[in-house]
Amino acid sequence: MMKNKAKSYWKENIRYVLILMFIWFIVSFGAGIIFKDILNEFKLGGFKLGFWFAQQGAMYVFVILIFVYVHLMNKLDKKYGYDE
Repeated sequence: MMKNKAKSYWKENIRYVLILMFIWFIVSFGAGIIFKDILNEFKLGGFKLGFWFAQQGAMYVFVILIFVYVHLMNKLDKKYGYDE
């Protein structure tokens, strides 16, 4: 029973990590490199949006994703009874 619980916990944890890493990849690589020409038609704070994502936006999104991960893990810990 405990082994299945732990296995389910880690399976869900890995799923969260993969989803969040995919989002970060799309923001950093996609917005900063692939879609930069399209995004550069818009400006944010006087800078072209593609340039902004490449220089600043990916870092901001990464920090936000850390907080999202903490929130998701707290919920997951409570769900499986691992909270303190």
